[in-house]
Amino acid sequence: MQVTGTAPPSAPATGPLGAPAEEPGGNANKHARRFGLPVATALVMGNIIGGGIFLLPASVAPYGTVSLVALGVLTVGAIALALVFGRLAQRDPRTGGPYVYAREAFGDFAGFLAAWAYWITTWVSNAALAVAAVGYLDVLIPVSHHRWTACLAALVIQWLPALANFAGTRWVGAVQLVSTVLKFVPLLLVAVGGLFFFDPDKLGPFHAGGGSPLGAISASAALLLYSYLGVESAAVSAGEVRDARRNVGRATVIGTVGAAVVYLLGTVSVFGTVSHSSLVKSTAPFSDAVNSMFGGTWGGWAVALAALVSMTGCLNGWTLLSAQTPYAAARDGLFPAAFTRRRRGVPTVGVGVTVVLSSLLTVYNFMAGSAHVFEVLVLVTTFTATVPYLLATAAQLYHLASGRRDAVDGRRLVRDAVIAAVAAGFSIWLVAGAGYAAVYQGVLFLFVGILVYAVMAGRRRRAGA
Repeated sequence: MQVTGTAPPSAPATGPLGAPAEEPGGNANKHARRFGLPVATALVMGNIIGGGIFLLPASVAPYGTVSLVALGVLTVGAIALALVFGRLAQRDPRTGGPYVYAREAFGDFAGFLAAWAYWITTWVSNAALAVAAVGYLDVLIPVSHHRWTACLAALVIQWLPALANFAGTRWVGAVQLVSTVLKFVPLLLVAVGGLFFFDPDKLGPFHAGGGSPLGAISASAALLLYSYLGVESAAVSAGEVRDARRNVGRATVIGTVGAAVVYLLGTVSVFGTVSHSSLVKSTAPFSDAVNSMFGGTWGGWAVALAALVSMTGCLNGWTLLSAQTPYAAARDGLFPAAFTRRRRGVPTVGVGVTVVLSSLLTVYNFMAGSAHVFEVLVLVTTFTATVPYLLATAAQLYHLASGRRDAVDGRRLVRDAVIAAVAAGFSIWLVAGAGYAAVYQGVLFLFVGILVYAVMAGRRRRAGA
């Protein structure tokens, strides 16, 4: 049941399930293909396991090994979110994910906030990924010795996946599947092999920073959340997934659990193979871990190359997601109509606008000369990501509380309610852990969105008058 005044949900963004995606004119395009379960799972895992895992062990090292506790708690929350998205997608398998769920439950304004915040998350996240990738590129080709050289490298890393997206969803899926497979070689090498070289003396203190241990857990979890962004990937692209009611939930849970295992083992191994004093200064912690395990630099080069492949694949998937949510909102008149333009199954205007914005943000941060560009961008995305996550979880709680037989499975009511409550508490906790600066910047982004919504709502009313 929709809230009074809410426009009815739009028609599915693509054709019948199982059919090739179509262009606006109705003609199937060979470059636009539906994703099956393997590619949908790869999209989830590829977007989750991107730049975060390759750089965040160094980012959270200043907090000490208490950050491992945060990672464990975060994993429980991420899996709860995955289960919530799976249930919501089973109920409404349309492209847009959190936007679709929030709008159907609470109306246009809630849907717009979810779409706007998620869109901000994607292009800010792309900028953060590119910054992280430069650290590993520097292992192979020295680029960080000059600010503008590093900035140019970050821009190239962002634009290459954008070009793959312009080529069509067929190429997006192929790049995503190949990059996901390739990235597991170095990750498993460190995650499993590192346990045989584990040295407890290298772990460093349990609580290395100031303040309370609970505060350190929250602060490190806010950084680590970036590692789990992407759990909603299959739901956001549900219109491009075959048999979406079944496969979106399966891909979401399988991808999230698989990423969680790799994260936990990989982070523990890095902490136990690289000394704490070196880790806090590292720009390529996984390369340092392999060099520590085997000596020399060849292993570090191999890991750096694989990390670049991984991050490029992640940017490939995130670029697609950055266009999908505005596309869904634009179809409902809540984003400018230009975002509905598609070519070869990809919303090309959304891709173009996103890569331009992320590029401008990258240039700005390099101009500012901050030594902690990655951490700043990560914390902003932490806050903006919690807005659609919390709205989607609230939509699930709304459906459970409504008691509607067509929306609620009575046999799973208690279990679904507990999972939704965990996901909601987890999202609120992450807002607190993001810190005042990130919340301040994130709220500014949201307030700009309110002005955009006012203009779009006024245009819709005038058109309907």
